[in-house]
Amino acid sequence: LALNPWDVALCISGTIISCENAIVVVVIFYTPAFRAPTFLLIGSLATADLLAGLGLILHFAFVYFIPSEAVSLLTVGLLVTSFTASVSSLLTITIDRYLSLYNALTYYSERTVTRTHIMLILTWGASVCYGLLPVMGWNCLKEPSACSVVKPLTKNHLIILSVSFFMVFAAMLQLYVQICRIVCRHAHQIAVQRHFLASSHYVTTRKGIATLAVILGTFASCWLPFAVYCLLGDYTYPALYTYATLLPATYNSMIN
Repeated sequence: LALNPWDVALCISGTIISCENAIVVVVIFYTPAFRAPTFLLIGSLATADLLAGLGLILHFAFVYFIPSEAVSLLTVGLLVTSFTASVSSLLTITIDRYLSLYNALTYYSERTVTRTHIMLILTWGASVCYGLLPVMGWNCLKEPSACSVVKPLTKNHLIILSVSFFMVFAAMLQLYVQICRIVCRHAHQIAVQRHFLASSHYVTTRKGIATLAVILGTFASCWLPFAVYCLLGDYTYPALYTYATLLPATYNSMIN
């Protein structure tokens, strides 16, 4: 095959993602202080992004050096699993941050550890199931007309993934709204108790809301174009559109 510059860009993106998140995984694994539920969820996010980066590298290597339908299905399955786990891990982190504010007095308890383990099992269980679908036969290798904008995934498979993304995004948006309300209420209570000026309370609250807006805005700007295109596009659309929306989506794993 002639070398596609978009594939090269995705491979470079995958290399950077792998290196960044490998450092995070190693630091969390070898630091005893990072055993709290929050760090387990961050470790899950870093592991998912690490696998996504490796998947991009392997996809490039197998497409250009070892072309094989079976291997292609495996690499696509790895990418689906890892990116699904990455998005889901962001949701679990958001849930954890919300509960740490909403149930501040009982957050540091055995119940929190158990809940974290359950969220991790559900996150990775669902992600692996999504990733196994192409390998188990839900692909369009034998029926090209059923292909989506991401071959060899079927149109129905990609629609399910896109709808799942929008559900996760809606849940995160709702949770961040609730977090903002709690932060504003806490900041106001602290300002009243310590007799801070109203302007100081306003600045503190604005900074907190701005931080949350940046987090959610970055996530949306990276993934929304690709998710929308997956719903609207089909296999007849030029591959350029897929590359142009998929590459920014990989940046989310780089930024995380």
